Amino acid sequence: MPSDKILIVDDEAAIREMISIALDLAGYSCLEAEDALQAHHLVVDERPALILLDWMLPGMSGIELARRLKRDENTREIPIIMLTARGEEDNKIQGLDAGADDYITKPFSTRELASRIKAVLRRANVLHQENAIEAEGLKLDPVSHRITADDNPVDMGPTEYRLLAFFMSHPERAYTRTQMLDQVWGGNVYVEDRTIDVHIRRLRKALEPFGYDRFIQTVRGTGYRFSIQTGDKAEPV
Repeated sequence: MPSDKILIVDDEAAIREMISIALDLAGYSCLEAEDALQAHHLVVDERPALILLDWMLPGMSGIELARRLKRDENTREIPIIMLTARGEEDNKIQGLDAGADDYITKPFSTRELASRIKAVLRRANVLHQENAIEAEGLKLDPVSHRITADDNPVDMGPTEYRLLAFFMSHPERAYTRTQMLDQVWGGNVYVEDRTIDVHIRRLRKALEPFGYDRFIQTVRGTGYRFSIQTGDKAEPV
């Protein structure tokens, strides 16, 4: 049985109670917060394993709290699942861009929520390995969440970081967009394949000044791969 601590952030007490009861039955321990300020204090003091974060909160919104947590090196590794009534694809992309690891639209079943939590925690454990990954002069340190190219810092968003971490952990293998959505975002995140292309462009742009955008290669008829081989050239998407 799981024993991870889950922080539930929602301004509606009834929703917090419903989720807390369901997760308690699933073996999780729960913390509750009704706004972003209270949630931030609990994150710092309690270090939950995962945060369930409502988009619409009084004062600071859930999306702003997610951005704040992902900017802080002390909290950026904590996975976030957004809970919201906003079901449009643009809203989902905005949530994922802010660093959310998954996105669930209300209303949802508690069984589905427990399944999503388990999947996100599993992916987080894979991505948050301890050892640095290097490919020629490109280095990703999963402990500090820093990326360097020839010892120069590389700045990129949280989604691009997760994408690069996945690529560098699985080099020389071609992945379809569907496989990448499942591995990096989770198969239950309902966004179009073009979302992958957007983040691939951003990742290449971040690596381009150092010449390492060539490692992110387009595989015709399949998708993408990470390779240090010079035989293939990264194609525009």
